[in-house]
Amino acid sequence: MAYVVAATWRAKPGKEKEIEEVIRTMVPLSRAEPGNLAFTAHRAVDDPALFFLYEQFVDAAAFQAHTETPHFEKYVRGQALPNLESRERTFFETLD
Repeated sequence: MAYVVAATWRAKPGKEKEIEEVIRTMVPLSRAEPGNLAFTAHRAVDDPALFFLYEQFVDAAAFQAHTETPHFEKYVRGQALPNLESRERTFFETLD
């Protein structure tokens, strides 16, 4: 089983580029974390302010460790969150 996070981020008007840059920075950093199994970022075709992140970790503890990394603190908490209009996260466990 794996611990999955499906996150939807909506950038504030005019902040789409900043959010894209944060995501592009976070992808390789997150993928390099020991408990990360997958980290894929998407942008809506018809809405440049809407981003979807699919994250997969070995377990909930690995996800928690991800949220405590210096890069998460700097880029997500420090740069992304202040520039988001909304942020929704849903947590799943794989069935196989």
